[in-house]
Amino acid sequence: MKSRVLRAVLAALTIAVFVPAVATAAPSQSRVLAVEFDNDVNPVTAGYVIDQIERANEEHYQAVVILLDTPGGLASAMKDIYEAELASGIPVVVYVSPEGARAASAGVWIGQAADILAMAPQTNMGSSTPISVGGEDIQKDLRNKVVNDAVASLKALMREHGRDATWADETVREGKSLPAREALDRDVIDVIAPDLPTLLNLIDGRETKPKMLTLATAGAEIERVEMSIWKRILDTLIDPNLIVILMSLGVLGLTIELWNPGLILPGTVGAISLVIGLFGLQILPVSWAGVLLMLLAAGFFMAELFVTSHGALALAGAVAFVVGSLMLFDPAGESYQVSLTVALTMGGTMALMAGLVIAKLVQVRRAEVVTGQEELVGQLGVVRQAVDPVGLVFVHGELWRAKTSGVAIQPGARVRIEGLDDALTLTVAPA
Repeated sequence: MKSRVLRAVLAALTIAVFVPAVATAAPSQSRVLAVEFDNDVNPVTAGYVIDQIERANEEHYQAVVILLDTPGGLASAMKDIYEAELASGIPVVVYVSPEGARAASAGVWIGQAADILAMAPQTNMGSSTPISVGGEDIQKDLRNKVVNDAVASLKALMREHGRDATWADETVREGKSLPAREALDRDVIDVIAPDLPTLLNLIDGRETKPKMLTLATAGAEIERVEMSIWKRILDTLIDPNLIVILMSLGVLGLTIELWNPGLILPGTVGAISLVIGLFGLQILPVSWAGVLLMLLAAGFFMAELFVTSHGALALAGAVAFVVGSLMLFDPAGESYQVSLTVALTMGGTMALMAGLVIAKLVQVRRAEVVTGQEELVGQLGVVRQAVDPVGLVFVHGELWRAKTSGVAIQPGARVRIEGLDDALTLTVAPA
């Protein structure tokens, strides 16, 4: 009996010790975070991608995959993204997808900074020639510095990740692009895959360069994330055309409120529009020359309301507004330029509004007085007490003291009001 009890105790102890250990050692299914990125590269989208990379590290995903489809964007935002990729403690995979997608301009650096760079069939990568702030080719005296810096940074990324860095010269200096098959043949990318699950199976077990991380992605559970509604709203609000429209509405609303205190709605809408427009100016790099021209335009429009210039100030304001709008986002590059149509439309609208206000002011100044004591001039009244030379006249339902410089006027006679001698005495004459 004792031996049986002893064997039972030993079996229980074995189960208690070894089963949890086996359960702990059993590998759980790997997880991969797939980040949808089909937008321009700007501070808002960069913040979204960086947050997801940090999340994947904190929650111990086996890898983070950036599903990339971008025309490029701001160099500063691009740098923030690829620095986050390089600092990641887990493998970062950039997958240019779906078919028909592209990784152009800034997208090339984001791709080459990845531990694994993959493309779907019928996608392309390249066109990375730097452009000037206005969108045209950089002037010769600056071109070499800018291009050489871009080539050097791209080559460094490609070499460190074991890819053919000679292509960096072609895409930066000549603006060349490569379709997926050619990119793989030239060792510019690491793998081609038709879809994400296939890609994860293909790269399973690979060791990344230069981090020397081993990928464990075969059959991984894929969690897809995309930009939140709030992030999409912020991304919309930094559209240069919308920023100019909002700032124009802000100036118009505040101007109308100043001229018609108490309306509330124009001032409220104007203030909100101006604040939202200033948010966009804070996010995107702007030209100070453009900002000053926009401020000058607002000054001209407001001055037109106080100074008689016969429309000259309004015209100057419209010109300053259009030129300032076109220059405003020059440092952001060609992807963030104000449409000429929008600039002309808003400049013309503001000039037209200023013209309408001026026309109304002229009309009011030329109109006869309809309120106060001055309105009595020219009106007819009836004598209630003989005006000889001072008496009483009934006019507009009121009894007024009146005087005349001519002959006496008897009660009941009709008189015309010719003026006000003082605040309480009318000058009258027979009607």
